[in-house]
Amino acid sequence: MKLRYHIPNTFTALSLLLGFASIITATIGQLELAAWMIVWCGLLDVMDGLAARLLKATSLFGAEFDSMADLIAFGAAPAVLVMFVGINAGGLELFSKEFWLLFFCTGFFVLTGALRLTRFNVSNESPGGGWFIGLPITAAGAGLTATALILLLRYPQISDSYNLYFFLPFFILFMGCSMVATFRFPKMKKRKGKFINMFQGANFVASFYCGITKSYPEFLFFMGLFLLVSGIIAGVYTKTDRTK
Repeated sequence: MKLRYHIPNTFTALSLLLGFASIITATIGQLELAAWMIVWCGLLDVMDGLAARLLKATSLFGAEFDSMADLIAFGAAPAVLVMFVGINAGGLELFSKEFWLLFFCTGFFVLTGALRLTRFNVSNESPGGGWFIGLPITAAGAGLTATALILLLRYPQISDSYNLYFFLPFFILFMGCSMVATFRFPKMKKRKGKFINMFQGANFVASFYCGITKSYPEFLFFMGLFLLVSGIIAGVYTKTDRTK
């Protein structure tokens, strides 16, 4: 394998290892740090794709390796984070009804993430196309992580000031269903419209700023929400257009 292929694969490897580190960090109670580690995985994932395109170093091995890393960094790590947010910060009692509900929902999230990645790998969906089929696991994991960060930073006494047991399970299930849905979600790539490219560029820079400085998790949350809503609208519009 030529040297240029190792550069994007190195970013992928770092993302996988950082996702694993996030899981370990969450289990020892350092929840905020564990959440930011997942955000950093997202930045590494962006660098991975950017390096592969600039160096013309896309490969089947790289695509499969990236999927394995994504399942750890954006599937398992956010799920473990949310479980320990519920236990450590939310006051969930082990093996209570609420505990099993959250366990089922986070397990569903990991499972649908794995199905989403598998469907992508075996489908004819072009990596260079303008749309994803189903919400990408990176966006779903980032959205779940940003939600956990907002709860930790803005609502330190989650069990007292926030209805954790009602909100989180439904949100997790919704994100999981979005990953295996057939709606089209826009990719961040160069478009024909100048305004859209400027908007994407600004969000790209802002996301890196938030991740590096560990600030404004609300921005990351609303960017994920924007992607989700735009994908649903695009999916409904496409299906309506096909029936005409």
